[in-house]
Amino acid sequence: MAEEKTPPIKYTNRDFEGIKRDLINYAKVYYPDTYKDFNEASFGALLFDMVAYVGDMLSFYTDYQANESFLDSAIELKNVVRLAKQMGFKFPGAQNSSGICAFYVVVPAAEVGLGPNTNLIPILEKGTTLESKSGATFTLNENIDFSDPDVLTVVGDVENSNPTNYVLKSYGKVISGKMTTKVIDVPEYQKFMRLKLDDDDISEVVSVFDYKGHEYFEVDYLSQNIVHKMVRNMKSADKEHAPYILREMIVPRRFVVEHTTDKETFLQFGFGSNASLKLKEFPDPSSVVLKQHAKDYYKDDSLDPNLLIGTDKFGVVPPAGELTVTYRQNTRVDVNVPASSITSISNPVISFTATDITPTVYDGIRSSFEVDNEEPVVGQIRDLTPSEIRRRAIDAYAAQNRAVTKQDYLSFIYRMPSKFGAIKRANVVQDVDSFKRNLNIYVVSENSYRHLIQSPTTVKENLKTWLTQYKMINDTVDILPARITNIGIEFELVGKLDKDPNEILVKAIDTLKERYSQHFAFGVPFYISEIYRALNNIPEVIDTTIVRVIKKTGTGYSQSNYDVEENTTGDNRFIVIPEDVILEIKYPDKDIIGVVT
Repeated sequence: MAEEKTPPIKYTNRDFEGIKRDLINYAKVYYPDTYKDFNEASFGALLFDMVAYVGDMLSFYTDYQANESFLDSAIELKNVVRLAKQMGFKFPGAQNSSGICAFYVVVPAAEVGLGPNTNLIPILEKGTTLESKSGATFTLNENIDFSDPDVLTVVGDVENSNPTNYVLKSYGKVISGKMTTKVIDVPEYQKFMRLKLDDDDISEVVSVFDYKGHEYFEVDYLSQNIVHKMVRNMKSADKEHAPYILREMIVPRRFVVEHTTDKETFLQFGFGSNASLKLKEFPDPSSVVLKQHAKDYYKDDSLDPNLLIGTDKFGVVPPAGELTVTYRQNTRVDVNVPASSITSISNPVISFTATDITPTVYDGIRSSFEVDNEEPVVGQIRDLTPSEIRRRAIDAYAAQNRAVTKQDYLSFIYRMPSKFGAIKRANVVQDVDSFKRNLNIYVVSENSYRHLIQSPTTVKENLKTWLTQYKMINDTVDILPARITNIGIEFELVGKLDKDPNEILVKAIDTLKERYSQHFAFGVPFYISEIYRALNNIPEVIDTTIVRVIKKTGTGYSQSNYDVEENTTGDNRFIVIPEDVILEIKYPDKDIIGVVT
């Protein structure tokens, strides 16, 4: 019996034309007597087109699924974020801006002697809300005691050569956003319960309590069951210098916060129940000692880290009932504000040491509060692009919660919580002149107009504190200001004679604006040859004759001492950029100009 031969099929043809051509050839070869009508207007041609159409669509979605399943080839933002989470990257929620504000208050003068009445000096408490000229809400993040010796005191009003009141000035940290409290109805017990918060632009979940009064703690991962909590120091000898004690605390009631690309926020719990709760509130040190067996002596009592991270079914799910959630929410899309923009205190929360203050005096002091931000309050940056998320996910996976290499440090810099401020670009350089392992970190931030600025002092201090918990013990870190250099591009090109020169010029400028719309990186050479290539790739352009990169100076531009001309190579192919320099085309509409001949 002759073996039946299988018709050859070309699996490499996956587009519409290729599939249709193969189908027609297949019919001609294997069904020459059955089907002979290959007219483009025939019913058979319709069937060929429909089959080829379905095949082309299936090939497209096969390629799409394959590409979107890997981090290095995924394009869609939601898929890049999903893959990045598998590598330990946490997608940030709405970002905060933070900074320092100056607060002023008028206090009546003392009845005897000079100076303000000490009984009437107020404390401006944490939680006081402020407003900027643009309508953004800010919250005071710490108590301000105006009786502190460092508070600046000046004479206010004077009557008969005697001061009647004094103006006190102090500083405090503020953070963007308002505090919102919502009550969520929790359904019956579900494993790995996931609850959605109704509001958008949530930057931070502050507290979570169930209806029984149990507090739930935010952790990085559900397998983490130990957090550090501040406990008030009751020892009179040193509580002035250390008001709080840091204690390790086991938290069976815990959750993680998940932010999505749609600006939604979810609370994710584990799958334990209150009935299975067995862990104590604070760990017993003896329970983490490695037990030794089959020996009648002990060399040493070693710590077993596995016992420290032991979990009780990834945490306890809240019981059915009401769950009270307090979170911080931005009131505007853009919460970066320039200097002198925060001008009003919408809800001052004050207290006094004295208890016999009349309502009239209380209201007078409360209404006298004023505020001003002497430097910009920044921290928010533009949403991360898929390429930035991809790079940070790879760095986060390699860092493994410790900073050793340059990429490790960059990963932790960009992972600093937004409530402490955000770094737009950073560079880590080892100081070759230092005898120790000193690292120089150059950072820049963004202002409300999305332009690069020097990172405020508060943001740099927060960054240094943030890195302390991850850096190597023998590494020293200096956070230094970068040299922001504004540049412009001038070009001349030859266009086709049958095309409108103005249209060619607009298309050329738009091409460069799109190419250089993102901020540059530290220390990366700027290739002038790429500008030639980008302009010559425009179909209406015959040739690009001249390209000049110039430094922009004057009002509105950075005053960097970096010389662009001196660092341009002799063949005009690229510009050498030092490690502490970052370029920026600040105003593309007027900094990119050209001529078409």
